[in-house]
Amino acid sequence: MKQRLFVTAAAALLVVVASGCATKKYVAGEVATVNERVDGVSTQVEDAQTKLRDHEGRLGKNASDTAAASRTAQEALDRAIAAGKLAEGKFLYETVLSDDQVKFGFDRAELSDEAKAALDAFADKLRTDNVEVYIEIQGHTDNVGSEEYNLALGEKRSSVVRRYLSTKGVPLHRMSVISYGETEPVSDNSTREGRSQNRRVVLVVLK
Repeated sequence: MKQRLFVTAAAALLVVVASGCATKKYVAGEVATVNERVDGVSTQVEDAQTKLRDHEGRLGKNASDTAAASRTAQEALDRAIAAGKLAEGKFLYETVLSDDQVKFGFDRAELSDEAKAALDAFADKLRTDNVEVYIEIQGHTDNVGSEEYNLALGEKRSSVVRRYLSTKGVPLHRMSVISYGETEPVSDNSTREGRSQNRRVVLVVLK
């Protein structure tokens, strides 16, 4: 009788142990599955954070580039607002006509065929957008010559652009000219290419 009870107890113990092992294996399997899911989610989160940081980095760079390129545009906006020329006080965009693009002759203010084509495209865009805008035409030069001379040359070039745009239907009262001369270079004046980039006319479009 005792032997039978012992066998029965031993069998019961084996069942419990086996059950416990099975339960541990089940739990271990579930934990492994959950860990895999957590690892997968963590990887996705890390990827998303990496992409977000990259995106923010690009935005920051673009914002910095835009701010650097548009400082004189902001000055144009401030002048137009002060003069009451704008309906909404907004900067829309700016178009740069550099010397290597439109081929202003050295020490000259006449428009080349390339310059006229670029201004035709600019006037077409204004008509297509169909918005009432105000345009400040900024003349820039390299640093060859005196400061006074370059201020005068920058104004001559911006004035000839204004006159040409008026023949394309842009009202004169919606345009103004200003010369920065050599004071706002965008490139190194010590190189030929840099001086070519600095000799430019910038069309700042405001609303």
